[in-house]
Amino acid sequence: MTKGLHLKLLWGLAGLCAATASAAALATSPDGFASQMAASMERMHHAMMNAPSGDPDRDFAAMMIPHHQGAIEMAEAELRYGKDERLRRLAQGIIVEQRQEIAVMQDILAEKTGPAAGAHHHMGDDK
Repeated sequence: MTKGLHLKLLWGLAGLCAATASAAALATSPDGFASQMAASMERMHHAMMNAPSGDPDRDFAAMMIPHHQGAIEMAEAELRYGKDERLRRLAQGIIVEQRQEIAVMQDILAEKTGPAAGAHHHMGDDK
């Protein structure tokens, strides 16, 4: 493994650990908003941990799709629990835009890798 790739993986894992700790802290909160946000972040971070394919375009799309799905889930939580109309409008826009971008990325992945593009391998799944 090259030094650059090793450093990228270490930084990625450090970020994942911090995000997981944040998600765990939110999950201990008694309210539904915090629980929904924590669950969304946990699903998103797990789904983003794809083993590199060697194709930066494919890897970008494969990681960004769950990232966008996480944003959609968080925006849905804002719509369910939030009161500020400005943030609720922003959340509505996030849902629409992120769904459109997911569709574009899924189409590109399908072109690059065929119909099974939605199936991806996560780091650590082979253990």
